[in-house]
Amino acid sequence: MEIIERKENPLLNRVEINFRWDHSQGSTPTLSDMVAAAAKAEPGSKKELTFVKNVNTRFGRPRTTGTAVIYGDADSAKVEPDYVHNRHNAIHSPGDSEQQSTAPEPVAEESSEEEVEADSEEGGDE
Repeated sequence: MEIIERKENPLLNRVEINFRWDHSQGSTPTLSDMVAAAAKAEPGSKKELTFVKNVNTRFGRPRTTGTAVIYGDADSAKVEPDYVHNRHNAIHSPGDSEQQSTAPEPVAEESSEEEVEADSEEGGDE
């Protein structure tokens, strides 16, 4: 991973990193790989407070670019939208994502006999 630009944002208590990853010898890096590399590139950072966004891999080219934001504390990380937190849940806490994926499915309501009879009476002209 090569850091193209590093910018500190004290207002949001985070560091913003634009990166480029050349992967000619292997496959496209996973989100987990990118989070780990971004956290490793910034001294004193925590993997749980690192979020990778705006990832782009051009078709036919072994190069991936993206943005990583590394927050100083958990309260500051609440600025990120819910969909970004949900996307990183499996990386940050593997035990929690399994519980969320087993949510109960909604049960379809059964129609009453009166509704079925009313529908058949209105069926049409014979």
